[in-house]
Amino acid sequence: MERLNGIVEKINDLLWNFPMLALLLGTHLYFTVRLKGIQRKVPLGIRLSFSKKGMEKEGISPYEALSTALAATIGTGNIIGISAAIAVGGPGAVFWCWLSGLLGMATCYAECFLSARYRFLRTDGTVCGGPMYVMERMLHKKGLAVLFSFFAVVAALTVGSSVQAHSLTAAVTSQLPVSPHLVGIGAAVLAGSILVGGAKKTAKACTCLVPVMSVIYLGGCLYLIVRNAAWLPAAMKAILGSAFSSRSFIGGIAGTAVITGIRTGMAKGLFTNEAGMGSMPMTAAMSNEDSPVCQGLISMTGIFWDTLVMCAVTGLAILCDMVKEPALYEGAAQDALCFIAFSGLPFAGKQLLSLCLVLFSFATIIGWSFYGERAAEYLWGKRGAGLFQIGYMVFVYLGAVLSLDFVWNLSDLANACMAIPNLVCLWMLRKKVSV
Repeated sequence: MERLNGIVEKINDLLWNFPMLALLLGTHLYFTVRLKGIQRKVPLGIRLSFSKKGMEKEGISPYEALSTALAATIGTGNIIGISAAIAVGGPGAVFWCWLSGLLGMATCYAECFLSARYRFLRTDGTVCGGPMYVMERMLHKKGLAVLFSFFAVVAALTVGSSVQAHSLTAAVTSQLPVSPHLVGIGAAVLAGSILVGGAKKTAKACTCLVPVMSVIYLGGCLYLIVRNAAWLPAAMKAILGSAFSSRSFIGGIAGTAVITGIRTGMAKGLFTNEAGMGSMPMTAAMSNEDSPVCQGLISMTGIFWDTLVMCAVTGLAILCDMVKEPALYEGAAQDALCFIAFSGLPFAGKQLLSLCLVLFSFATIIGWSFYGERAAEYLWGKRGAGLFQIGYMVFVYLGAVLSLDFVWNLSDLANACMAIPNLVCLWMLRKKVSV
């Protein structure tokens, strides 16, 4: 197992170092230019996402589709990921993370537009769509579609299930004297009770969970930012200065060379917002919004909320406190920066952050189950989707009780292998994307 883990780790280092970042960033830049700065239409996308249109129709409404995508996207990466980005790449990593989200909205629009445009109805009247169907029906590349779907299933079972269950368990056991086995069983049963209800019940659960967890977490971050408002200009100066400078910032924690900040920030941003991976288009295809343009704009706002809001407030909450009390952060672990910042809340700050981690992790478990089920259905039909649900719950339990070094590396590989066929599809159909 160690030898296999080493091989996977080396492949990940190769893919996620320069090639994948260059491919994703190049795609983001291309669609930003081609679509003439589609990001400027974010306010319109937000208005459309909160519209009551589609609520009375069968299937998933645009808001439910967006909530499901956000449940999968807004996860521990918004907390632990940003903490690690600052620790490894310095404050400038936050800037590059924001930039990846800003540019990534164009790619998200393009991929969701294509899946919404080329979806179709089965004979039983159910909606069918997603990148795999676009690859098969428009590019006539069945092999590419199978490859994408297979790695989507693997990603769902690893990063969507096991990794999130492990994070959820760690957050619970850090606050309560409870067995990881009991946490794993509880999480699996609760997730399974939602999954058996199908796409509609999953979407309903996400529409309830996403606003609640977001308000709790944003409330904590905004309190810290307002309390430390006097240090906000210095924090912004550190972010912008470190983004283009190799000077150190708070020795022992951040302040690596600028190239490290770029690589770390971009990688964390691309990982957390999933633009270009092909996951969000699966929810876009299931929406009952008739216009591919409107659905693309709605889906694009998911990147805005994830990276330009959630990641932004996390970074600012940490850095304002870091500028104020740098001694607290010297020698701190990469994943501890947000906990140090939240300890500044008037009461139970660390407990509140642990609660947020539990909610974020569970939301990602639910959201990614939707993606995995769609991919499994494409590969093996309705029966395969049912078997996937059972396997998914088993992996939730395993993630809670087992070491995850290999699973983490496998999930990174699966994400890359999802993104590559999806990006190939995007480039081949780039002229089909319109506004």
